[in-house]
Amino acid sequence: MSNTTRRTLLTGAGAVGLTAALAGCAAYGDTGTDAGAPAPAENTGGGATTATTGGGAPAAGGGGFAKTSDIPVGGGKIFEDQKIVVTQPTAGQFKCFTAVCTHAGCVVGDVSGGTINCPCHGSKFKVADGSVANGPASKALKAVAIKVNGDSIAKA
Repeated sequence: MSNTTRRTLLTGAGAVGLTAALAGCAAYGDTGTDAGAPAPAENTGGGATTATTGGGAPAAGGGGFAKTSDIPVGGGKIFEDQKIVVTQPTAGQFKCFTAVCTHAGCVVGDVSGGTINCPCHGSKFKVADGSVANGPASKALKAVAIKVNGDSIAKA
């Protein structure tokens, strides 16, 4: 039999829950637009594009998570595990946004008809800039910086 008390068990569980909640807030924060954030990187057909930090240096990036051929022109693809959506509004132009709807926090469900669509309450966002095409959402999807190098798409 263990000497663990109910108080010790509840304190430990509370600490784990608080840590998880704070980590979630730090990772996703407000899903509204942030005027102070650097502009998202995009590729407009002129070769490799790299997002930059405020000082003009390349932003840190990881390995590619998608191929440009995975993203249909005029549409996009949702990466649920990363909670992002990558779109290609016109051939060779790639955009990335959070996949978390700004209305109620649902993950968007599909990209079709030129919009990123949320299944929860019907909000739609434009593939070109993440702005609201149809409410009830009132804020655009937050842009996420990416870099396109050849046929590889990676977070910037």
